[in-house]
Amino acid sequence: MVEKVEKTEKGFRKLLVWQRAHQLVLSIYKLTETFPKSELFGLTSQMRRAAVSVPANIAEGYAAGGKGQFARYLNIAQGSLAEVEYYLILTHDLKWVCFK
Repeated sequence: MVEKVEKTEKGFRKLLVWQRAHQLVLSIYKLTETFPKSELFGLTSQMRRAAVSVPANIAEGYAAGGKGQFARYLNIAQGSLAEVEYYLILTHDLKWVCFK
């Protein structure tokens, strides 16, 4: 569940998109704990890095200032999110995870 942020909170943490991306990272870390240990430096690592990249780029873009810069970082975050989506498809096809 996404924790509500105080209205006085400043910075990227107030952004709903960042909050949801952060929750995605926590979910990916939990999910990848079940992956085969032989994949620790393979798919597990790749998937975690791609997931972490999403909220990290949102935060960095917010801090960079300016709508153009922020939009650029959001595009990078979107690319990382697509990467995570592919990894989820792959892990499903490998029968490592089952989606409802």
